[in-house]
Amino acid sequence: MNALTRRGVLAGSGAVAVAGALGHSAAPAQAASRGGRALIGKAKRHEIHVMSFNIRLDRSSSTKPGEPDHWPERRPLVTQLLETERPTLLGVQEAQFGQLGAIEDALPQHKMLGYGRKGGSKDEYSAIFYDSTRYEVLEWDQFWLSDTPQVIGSATWGNTVTRIVVWARLRDVRRGTEFAMVNTHFDHQSEPARIKSADAILALATDELAGLPLLVTGDFNSSVHRSGAYETLVGAGPLLDTWDVAEDQLTPAWNTFPGYKDPVAGNDRIDWVLSSKDVRVKRAAINVFRDKNGRYPSDHAPVQALVQL
Repeated sequence: MNALTRRGVLAGSGAVAVAGALGHSAAPAQAASRGGRALIGKAKRHEIHVMSFNIRLDRSSSTKPGEPDHWPERRPLVTQLLETERPTLLGVQEAQFGQLGAIEDALPQHKMLGYGRKGGSKDEYSAIFYDSTRYEVLEWDQFWLSDTPQVIGSATWGNTVTRIVVWARLRDVRRGTEFAMVNTHFDHQSEPARIKSADAILALATDELAGLPLLVTGDFNSSVHRSGAYETLVGAGPLLDTWDVAEDQLTPAWNTFPGYKDPVAGNDRIDWVLSSKDVRVKRAAINVFRDKNGRYPSDHAPVQALVQL
C-alpha cells in the first residue's frame, strides 16, 4: 500500500491470501502449527479468529543481519505466520509505518483502522485489521491513554511513552450482527499508568460500547491473575480471559514475551485476548512459531482465539 493510502482512516484492501503452510520447526515441546497447518486458520462464517500480535518495532538502524531483532529478516516471518493463520481480526502493537506492508502482504483483503501514536504516520501503531469481505465499520476512534485523551501524543499518568487505544464498532455484512473490538498497548514501566489505562478500557466498554459483544486485544505489559490491570478488566471486571475460558487450549500456556528465546510454559502471559461474557470461546492458542533456522518473527508470541458471538 502506498504511503498516502496508509495514512488514511481506512487502509488496506483485497482479500486474505491463500494460506501457505508454515513448513518449519517450531519452539521446543509444541509445534506452532500442526503438521504444517495453521493452529486455528481461517474461521468459518459463524466464527471469528481474533489475534493479538506485538510485531516488535523496526530497529534496522541499530541491528545487523543475523541478529534476532533485525527487522529485514523478521519481516517475511511475520507475513508467513499471518498468511498461515489468517485471522479475521488482528490487533497489532509496536507496528511502525514502514512495517505495515508486511501485514498488508499477508492479509490483502483486510482494511486497517488507526494511525501513529504521535499523529499521522508518526511512531508506533496499535492498529486494528479487519476482514473487509465480512465486516463493515459503523464507527471507530482512537484516543490517548492520558487525562487528555483527545490530545495527540499526550501522556499524563507517569508514563514517559505515549500509549493509545483504537476501537471499532463492526457489523457482519451477511448476518447483520454487531460487535465491538478494542486494541491497545499499555505502558511497560508504570503500574499506576497501567491501572488507569485499564480503567479507561473499562469505561469505554461500559459506556460507548455498552450492550455490544466485545473483543479486546493488546500487549498489556501486565501479568495475568496478579496485576492491577488484569484485576480491573477481568478479576473484578466484566471481561473474560479467552485463554482461561476456552473450550480447547491448543498449546501450552507459553509466556508471550520470550524475547527471542525459547518460550517457557507457565511464565507470564502479558499479551491477552479478552472478551465480554456473551462471547463463546471455542479455541485458544499461543503461537511460538520459528523458522528452520530458529528465528522468531517477534520478541512476542501472538495470542489467538476462535470465538463465536
